[in-house]
Amino acid sequence: MSLEGVLPIWKPVQFTSHDVVAKARGILKMKRIGHTGTLDPMVTGVLPLCLGRATRLVEYIQEMPKEYEARLVIGLATDTEDLTGKVIEKANKVTVNEPQIHDVMGRFIGVIEQIPPMYSAVKVDGKRLYELARGGEVVERQPRQVSIHSIHILSLKLDVPEPEIVFRVRCSKGTYIRTLCSDIGRALGYPAVMAELVRTGTGGMTRQQCATLEELAEARHQGDAELAQWLIPADQAISFFPAVEVDSVAALHARQGKKIRLAGPVSEQPVLELPEQMRSLKRVYGPGADFLGLFRLEEDGRTLAAEKVFLPEA
Repeated sequence: MSLEGVLPIWKPVQFTSHDVVAKARGILKMKRIGHTGTLDPMVTGVLPLCLGRATRLVEYIQEMPKEYEARLVIGLATDTEDLTGKVIEKANKVTVNEPQIHDVMGRFIGVIEQIPPMYSAVKVDGKRLYELARGGEVVERQPRQVSIHSIHILSLKLDVPEPEIVFRVRCSKGTYIRTLCSDIGRALGYPAVMAELVRTGTGGMTRQQCATLEELAEARHQGDAELAQWLIPADQAISFFPAVEVDSVAALHARQGKKIRLAGPVSEQPVLELPEQMRSLKRVYGPGADFLGLFRLEEDGRTLAAEKVFLPEA
């Protein structure tokens, strides 16, 4: 069996995303595996792996919104903005109430600016910020725009010296939840830190679809049929792109990477959370629901140009 598709893995704590890829390569005995977005070692959660030809879809899946559940502690700050860092500020007393918290967190929905934390992989003058931070340097960072699509408070613990907020957030790629926690605390008038983070969804894939590395190893031991149950076909993994069906002649041209001229305009159903540069992409199918690849709809609304062609396997 030739393994191909998207394999959602539940990343364990203390593993980097590259560690998960290395472990999966060992279990599956294949090299062509790519992950769809870096998670810090202390963060657990959904990490889709692309296998075989599906590695060509990494760039699209990783651009899609992410969902997280975070636990925020009010009353202290660290140099890493999470509990792995050194405490650099502590409040003597914290007094917050539920209406105040709802009001403040609601202000963060929409397009906001974040200053990347020093302990991050952002590059400044060719060096990663975390490399500079480990050397004791603090450099000026430019703010970046990110989108917070929704925030829902899951629980509050306010009758303790360091109050806690557990919330779910849906956000764009590149959002630092550590920084969001810190900024929410500042908006409440106190230092704050992210105490825990779980990624519960990415690109439409959820926790329920994920295999642990132990389950993956067991499935491999049981055989291909068991393993296939965890795989999402490549085209289904990018179901956030609208589908277009074409006839056999157009399908032949599509396989050859030629432009396809449709009989009429494609009806547009805007997907609001698709990044701007991906909104004209379509999944194209030939007769028999044969997936031909990703094509970009041109401005005339009738012409499809090849973006990623999926040829039949030899």
